[in-house]
Amino acid sequence: MIEYIKGILTDLNPMEAVVEAAGVGYGIAITLPTYSALVGSESQEVKLFITEIIREDTHEVYGFTARTERQLFELLMTVSGVGAATARMIMSAFTAEELRMLIATGNSKAMSKVKGLGPKTAQRIIVDLKDKAIKLDMGGDPTELPMDFGQPEDSGVKVEAVSALTMLGFATAASSKAVDKILKADPTKTVETVIREALKML
Repeated sequence: MIEYIKGILTDLNPMEAVVEAAGVGYGIAITLPTYSALVGSESQEVKLFITEIIREDTHEVYGFTARTERQLFELLMTVSGVGAATARMIMSAFTAEELRMLIATGNSKAMSKVKGLGPKTAQRIIVDLKDKAIKLDMGGDPTELPMDFGQPEDSGVKVEAVSALTMLGFATAASSKAVDKILKADPTKTVETVIREALKML
């Protein structure tokens, strides 16, 4: 089992980081908070804590900059009806600290706004994970990540946001419409902020 991968970040988008270690390039699925933490680190050494999902038909690798983020991801997947894709969607809609607080305070209404996560599943997450989430120590972990990493051109933000939403399973036309609406209201928003808001609109 891989605990972490440490190497040079050779490629990055909101859904995936490619890290080269010992001559091997690893395509690692990431969440939006991890993407934000990695922005600006291209061609530099990074370290991602890894969760591997190995089945007969797939071998998926998910990476996180903080152990507690990985712990939350793995806890989410212990809940009936929550797979890796849904867990990543949830953790892209909220920071790890926000998610922990939603679970701890029983805020299923806010959580159920995530695509594919109905009220019943949101409530099940809270019931199953409340005690475990409260016990997670997030002191000193980079889970409350900064939102401002510099702003690319508006067209670049739109292309990257729509691309990420499409990879998450949303229709391109609907994604483009949502992103346009968000950027029209505030053209200075970062890619991560646009994607977060779109996830709650689509």
